[in-house]
Formats: sequence, structure tokens, C-alpha cells
Amino acid sequence: MLITKFDPFRQLKEIERNLYNYQNNNESVSGFVPVVNTREGENSYYIDVDLPGVNKEDIKVDYNKGVLTISGERKTKEEVKEEDYYKVETYFGKFSRSFNLPENADIENIEAKSDNGVLEVIVPKLKDEKNIKTITVK
Repeated sequence: MLITKFDPFRQLKEIERNLYNYQNNNESVSGFVPVVNTREGENSYYIDVDLPGVNKEDIKVDYNKGVLTISGERKTKEEVKEEDYYKVETYFGKFSRSFNLPENADIENIEAKSDNGVLEVIVPKLKDEKNIKTITVK
């Protein structure tokens, strides 16, 4: 039987080592992935993206081959100067979210607007030009 000496700090050391390795692999510890809500209305599809601290000039909305891509970069610097301390927090990160649009999406009339840290993308539906004919079963 193998006897191992108990080290109460072993797990803490592993966490510290993993965090160090994670930071040194060119990955961001505080990755920015915006929260997205999608919904379908009678005449449109809606995509709401929470982008706190992102200026509308830093947001890009693209459409290519059936895929709508929302991307950008968040650059925020929060600075607090008090009598007995000085604190600076900087948040940054690039983000990208992609959505496959259905065939009835009217890509020519897609609208995007940003207000109070929320981007709303409205994708209108194409009008169904086909005449629906009901056939009576005999």
C-alpha cells in the first residue's frame, strides 16, 4: 500500500499553476462574450446583444452567405481618485457572435441600433408572395 503525505495546500498550488499557464498561453483571463437574446415577432426577427461599455462606433454588423455576424471591441477604463487611494480598472476584449438567418430573412432591410449598452438588430421577414390554396379532400 502506498502512503502519501497529506498537503493541505496542494490544490491551491495546482490552481495557481493552472492560472499561470492559462495567462501565459496568450488567452485572456477575463474573456468578453456578450449575452444575446433572440426572439421572433410576426414580421421580424430580433437579436438583442448586451454590450456594456462598448461604443456604437466599435460595433460592426456584417452579413455574408446567410450568416449575420456581430463583432467589435470593448475598451473601458474606470478611474477612481480619492484622497487616500487611486484605483484604475481597465476592461477590454474583442467579441464576435454569428447567427444563421432563415431563408425568409429580408437582408436588404436589416436595421441595427445601439442604446444604453444594448444593441438591437431587427431582421424583417420577407412577405410570402405565394398564394396559398386550400384543397378540399374528397
